[in-house]
Amino acid sequence: MTRIGVITFPGSLDDGDARRAIRAAGAEPVALWHGSHDLDGVDAVILPGGFSYGDYLRAGAIAAHAPIMAEVKDAAAKGVPVLGICNGFQMLVEARLLPGGLIRNAHQQFIRRDQRLRVENASTAWTREFSAGDEIVIPLKNADGGYTADTETLKRLEGDGRVAFRYLGVNPNGSLNDIAGVANEAGNVVGLMPHPEHAIEPGFGPGTPAAMRSGVDGLAFFTSAIRATLAAA
Repeated sequence: MTRIGVITFPGSLDDGDARRAIRAAGAEPVALWHGSHDLDGVDAVILPGGFSYGDYLRAGAIAAHAPIMAEVKDAAAKGVPVLGICNGFQMLVEARLLPGGLIRNAHQQFIRRDQRLRVENASTAWTREFSAGDEIVIPLKNADGGYTADTETLKRLEGDGRVAFRYLGVNPNGSLNDIAGVANEAGNVVGLMPHPEHAIEPGFGPGTPAAMRSGVDGLAFFTSAIRATLAAA
């Protein structure tokens, strides 16, 4: 069975939800600790949402230097799938595993909403169960979610097809080019601000004005990782 590790940092809020999503997808969740130097032989790694180290300095800045991140960087370099969700995305850019940065929302307020996204890249380790152009709804909740990068980086990301997800309907935080998530060049490392782990079970959000959606648009992130690890075995 595929084993997917979820790293808990001081201030993590969604690590339990990520482990639950992994279990729902049919893999074995493995709890990992920020102060460890051991990934316990997992097949993939998730950096969950929350407010690691209280978001002091910058969101994700201190967590990017946690002891276990040295192992995450080594694993990513070897092709191990790594997913950063919200605060985890912030960690990945601070650790330079993904380009660009994440800054305060343009309206300077915490935002929470059911967010429409378009899948732009369906060939990463975390998106291969989607098709390019798929439109999905994933919960979003953040204060520092504005994706930013210099002109050359944006041009490279767009030209190489490394924008993984784009906001639809509304740009909730002022992200450049409506970018909601990006991938590294190899496609094994993906970061996004919305929370797929909160959309894995029928009948439990996101909702619409008419009725509750099925709430399973996020499940394919985790089944994609299972498929990627089995393909690599």
